[in-house]
Amino acid sequence: MPRVLNIAAYLFTRIDDPAGLRPLLRERATASGLKGTIILAEEGVNLFLAGDEAPLRSFVDDLRTDHRFAALTTKDSWSAEQPFARMLVKVKREIIRMDRPTIVPAAGRAPAVEPETLRRWLDQGHDDTGRDVVLLDTRNAFEVEYGTFDGALDLRIERFTQFPDAVAAHGDELAGKTVVSFCTGGIRCEKAAIHLRESGVDAWQLDGGILGYFEHAGGAHFSGDCFVFDEREALGADLAARR
Repeated sequence: MPRVLNIAAYLFTRIDDPAGLRPLLRERATASGLKGTIILAEEGVNLFLAGDEAPLRSFVDDLRTDHRFAALTTKDSWSAEQPFARMLVKVKREIIRMDRPTIVPAAGRAPAVEPETLRRWLDQGHDDTGRDVVLLDTRNAFEVEYGTFDGALDLRIERFTQFPDAVAAHGDELAGKTVVSFCTGGIRCEKAAIHLRESGVDAWQLDGGILGYFEHAGGAHFSGDCFVFDEREALGADLAARR
């Protein structure tokens, strides 16, 4: 029976001194026996952690007592073994690099579509206004190879910084349609959907990403597995490791 809790979480929130916060979070995580990666930047926090359930949930609860992280939500899964080799806390310029400094999700996110709503749209073949729905995969090409939504537009990018230029070449495929951008857990779509809307596209983001869709809507309309950045490599629609 799986005994290791795995969580993925991110939050765009202003952190004035991420370098000063780094040693505190590393000390707390290590003392709790956790392993994984926490990325800090002035724009927010992105974390992937695994460990025993009680200390991991306690760590997240303690983090939420800081008003900057009160809205932090997690996506949970389980594994039989610890999927990370060590505990790392990194400070970077962005928690997800796009190289578009004018895009600030903390100032206001693009509208999101709930997993259950997206499944209904896909079941019926259109959104609630009758418009065609285009699923836009914002992930890197090697991730898409593991699995994606049926019929999704794959930009074949190698890194997220290529997204703005790559999507610009598909304007005709997006015009006049309801575009739902998606990624693993939602973080890339926070920026992607804002960029798309600023470009005149009626873009939404899949709330919680693929992992959130698996949790709340199952595997309908999705073929394959979802790549994850740890030793499990990929998760199925039941959120169990596939590799």
